[in-house]
Amino acid sequence: MKKLLLLFTFCVSLFAYVDDATMTITNKGSNLPKIVVQNSSMIANSSLNQKFFKLMVGDLKVGATFEVSDEYFESSYDGDFRTNISSDSGTALIVRYALSDASPMSLKAKVLDAITGKILYENSFSIEDKSKFPFLAHDAVSEIVKNLGYSNVDWMREMILFSRYTSAKESEILIADYTLTYQKTVVRGGLNIFPKWANKAQNAFYYTYYINKNTPAIFKYNLSNGSKSKIFTGRGMTIASDVSDDGSKLLITNAPKDQPDIFLYNLNSGSMKQITNYPGIDVNGNFVDNDSRIVFVSDRLGYPNIFAQSIDGGNVEQMVFQGKNNNSISTHGNYIVYSSRDGGGSFNIYLISTGTNLIRQLTADGKNMFPRFSSDGGSVMFIKHSNFGSSIGIIRINENKSFQFPLKIGQIQSVDW
Repeated sequence: MKKLLLLFTFCVSLFAYVDDATMTITNKGSNLPKIVVQNSSMIANSSLNQKFFKLMVGDLKVGATFEVSDEYFESSYDGDFRTNISSDSGTALIVRYALSDASPMSLKAKVLDAITGKILYENSFSIEDKSKFPFLAHDAVSEIVKNLGYSNVDWMREMILFSRYTSAKESEILIADYTLTYQKTVVRGGLNIFPKWANKAQNAFYYTYYINKNTPAIFKYNLSNGSKSKIFTGRGMTIASDVSDDGSKLLITNAPKDQPDIFLYNLNSGSMKQITNYPGIDVNGNFVDNDSRIVFVSDRLGYPNIFAQSIDGGNVEQMVFQGKNNNSISTHGNYIVYSSRDGGGSFNIYLISTGTNLIRQLTADGKNMFPRFSSDGGSVMFIKHSNFGSSIGIIRINENKSFQFPLKIGQIQSVDW
């Protein structure tokens, strides 16, 4: 058990569309269009009113393509000559919305030219489950940004998946929106760790559960009906760290001979192929380069570092040549993000490419762990730990912006996006 805990600690501590791995910073030094947000909702719930206004403003800020005013404004949805044109000459756009808390919950939203009053965009949205009201804001803002011709932020509409410690050897798995405003516990009881989405539709996920507190097994949970099924029973550290692009294969860390290696598991046939074979620690395998290779974390140099290898085995390539504790990786296309221990005990997120030797630092201080790419590769989510708890961080890579959303209860163990 002590050996398992050491491996677990190692794995946790381990753990674009542009021309090169530095990623182009598109808005640095530029003047962003100023937006004011107007609430036209006719609902009595003042708490919901306040939360939704903050969500709309926050989403527009996270989109990182606007200068968004925090000032609260109200207006009728149709408006008039006074509200459809801004008296502030610096305001370029007005985003106006009307939320209805009827069943189903619905939202109307429009964008006005603040100088002429012309409607530039208008649409409506609805959702059956009222507890998921944050996704109405995310849906609206992602469509607004897209229709105004700015960087796509459709990832706002996707759910995140995370494991949260609740007590000693107890953790639960939750689904949430990226701001953590919506949260729902879907798995509880025992040690439930390292959840990983099973597909792009986000209707199922894999996770590790310890049977009788000693035997690790990978389960698949179906969000549509709440059912779960055991996929694989392992030994030592057993984690499903990545899923192939077509959803048919898993990269699994398993330790049948005490030391963990990376295995390729075929979900259709149930067959398993060992990829790495090293008398040390190989963990956290991720597909890269169109699923033709994997990158993983290993102690081959006497400390955790990032390596790559063909999916068919063969020669191992060192990917990172700086730092003495490089870990917790995620991939998108030929890009890799990882966490590295810097001076003073801080961990920061770095970005590299399999095609170049360039490197870019994405965070500056603190304990920033477990990076995960968005579906489009343009943003990175990570866990930020502090003495006061943990937060979800969002890095907008091209826009050179970052944001944090604190978890109010518990500590985040791992996250997937």
